[in-house]
Amino acid sequence: MKITRAIAAIAFFAAISAATVAAQPKPANNPPATQSKPATNAAPSTSGGSATGNVPDAKLALVDTDAFLDEKAGILRLVAAAKKVEAEFQPRRTELQNLQSQVDQMTADLQKVASVQSQTVNQQKQEAIDAKKRDIQRKTEDAQTAYQKRLQDLLGPVYDDIGKALDAFAKAHGITLILDVTKVQGIVSADGSLDITKAFITEFNSKNPATASLTPQP
Repeated sequence: MKITRAIAAIAFFAAISAATVAAQPKPANNPPATQSKPATNAAPSTSGGSATGNVPDAKLALVDTDAFLDEKAGILRLVAAAKKVEAEFQPRRTELQNLQSQVDQMTADLQKVASVQSQTVNQQKQEAIDAKKRDIQRKTEDAQTAYQKRLQDLLGPVYDDIGKALDAFAKAHGITLILDVTKVQGIVSADGSLDITKAFITEFNSKNPATASLTPQP
């Protein structure tokens, strides 16, 4: 089973003003997760026959992969990996915020004195502001690229393990098909007994402690 990696949802540098750094993703320090209902094993299988051929036995279950990143009730290894990346990039975020504050102050100062100083001086100060904005833009793009790569390096292996564990969970519980409710459109209502999210997270955490190595394998 393949799980789509929702790494891009963890934006980190979006605190920088959109007026200076365009098209930044929305902030999500700790991505919200949909609270899953108490889980039980999947719904009873359906079987039967028909005049045209056999109908295979099937058992369906639902999982909410957004809940995996819930800080309190999610997958511990995944949350730990995400927090590790955020901590590593906190200095860059602080630097960018400080640079933006400088731009804001320089812009406010220029507006106060623009009418009483020469056009040449105004232009020089505006050019200094524009240069700092370009510096912020460049540093933000570089940091965002590095941040996404680091997320991929640390969270990628965990998601691979989650996919394997979901396969094993499905086989152990006789589940034929698991649908991710965050990726499948059209599910408006479902019996709570179909939701295996909490049961799977509990089992995965019991076998994969948060203290497991977060160093990506070569």
